[in-house]
Amino acid sequence: MSDNRQSLSDLAQIAAEAAAVPAPAPVAAEAAATPAAPAADVEAEAPAAPVEPAAPTMPLRAQEIDNLGRAYATGRRKDAVARVWVKPGTGKITVNGRDQEIYFARPTLRLVINQPFGVTDRNGQYDVIATVKGGGLSGQAGAVKHGIAQALTKYEPALRSAVKAEGFLTRDSRVVERKKYGKAKARKSFQFSKR
Repeated sequence: MSDNRQSLSDLAQIAAEAAAVPAPAPVAAEAAATPAAPAADVEAEAPAAPVEPAAPTMPLRAQEIDNLGRAYATGRRKDAVARVWVKPGTGKITVNGRDQEIYFARPTLRLVINQPFGVTDRNGQYDVIATVKGGGLSGQAGAVKHGIAQALTKYEPALRSAVKAEGFLTRDSRVVERKKYGKAKARKSFQFSKR
């Protein structure tokens, strides 16, 4: 087995070699080759270069909508599982048949639920119907957020990159650690008695 680890001095040497190689400058070469070209044309060509990387690197996914014009997704967090339907509307969010202000009384939980809409600038544009079971209120709010983010990308595939960049499409894998025998909880020990 060969040792391919690199030290900081190796990395510095590689960086120096990369900096020593001159980068091609086609705009500067064209300007030098044609001295009769007006300066306005050179300035007009320069801003055109950054526009090209804005093109999507991946093809958009197909829109997934049911017969009623809704997008469905499942969200999970801790022990909570949320079934979420998203459709165009006025921004009403219903959780287990109740309004979000009643079901999630804490303002922080309502902030968590509305995060996907805030990131995509879609506040008040979609109605959400969710059914949640399992876990506590915090886990349920996280599950609804995960479901809304998934359903939003199914309804508008163009929003996927913005939602994914915030990490809302990834299922949070942190769950409660199991209790061990000989311990009070997962890590907490019983009171130690020397004799």
